Formats: sequence, C-alpha cells, structure tokens
Amino acid sequence: MTKEIAGTSYRWHLYPMRVRYQETDQMGVVFYGNYATWFEVGRTEIVRALGTPYTAVEKEGLLLPVVDLDCAYVSPARYDDNVLVCTRIEQLSPIRMAFRSQVRLVGEGETYPAFRDGAEPPGKLLVHGGTRHVWVNREWKPSRLDRALPELYAKLQAAALNL
Repeated sequence: MTKEIAGTSYRWHLYPMRVRYQETDQMGVVFYGNYATWFEVGRTEIVRALGTPYTAVEKEGLLLPVVDLDCAYVSPARYDDNVLVCTRIEQLSPIRMAFRSQVRLVGEGETYPAFRDGAEPPGKLLVHGGTRHVWVNREWKPSRLDRALPELYAKLQAAALNL
C-alpha cells in the first residue's frame, strides 16, 4: 500500500544551482528539457543528503526508473540565475515512490539548509512538477525496498514525514 504523504508538514530538500549558458536556448531562457534533468538532480541529492548515494543503491542491484513525469512552467530561468531545486517525497511504499519538485529563483549569495520544513520553499516559483517511480532489480522486476535496503527505506520514511 502506498503511503500518502498529503496533508502533512512537508520537508523540502533544497539544492542550489546556477544556470549555465549551455542550459539555455536560442530564446535566452533555460531549455524546457533541462528541468527534467534538474528534477533528477534533486532526487539524487535528497538521497545523498540522507547518507546513501544513489550509486550505493545501484550497487545493491536496485534501480528507480521514472514511469511518469509532469512539469508546469510558470516563469523562465535565464543564464546565470541562481535557482534552488526543491524536492520532496510525495508518496512512498516499498515498491513505489513519487517526488514533487520545484525550481525557484533566489538571490545571489544566499545560503539555505539542505532540508527545510514547511509548505513553501524560498524564492520565486519558476517551474513545478513531479515524477513517479517503481523500484526494480537489474532484471527490471519489481523489488521491495523495505526488504532490499531497509535502512534506506527507513531514512526515506523519516525524510518524507519530517520525523
């Protein structure tokens, strides 16, 4: 059964980035496909911040492919902007996971903690969306995270529920 996190006090993971020239298009704004990459950066960094790099998960034979992606564009990011990639766990079960992501424009030189409790991260909202995933083994068969890596499952639960 999937644990719905809706209605709780969310815990956001914040990852600062600066928009690189190569990430912009001819119109002078971030190319839309790069936001999916930034969502992935957020997912990878939230797991790393919990003490388990994603490479360690893969070494254990587990993969977490994206099975669904949504993304809504509110305002463009531009070259050299400072942005925060904000990620939170939205749903968690032993075989499924969903993340909510936001990209937010922030000021130069501002610093942020790795995790922030509360409804909204800082900065101006540029993009929001989410991804849904399933845990699989190297043969692409469903795998239960709570059995394969119970320590990671417990860390993800704690991060999602702000414990």
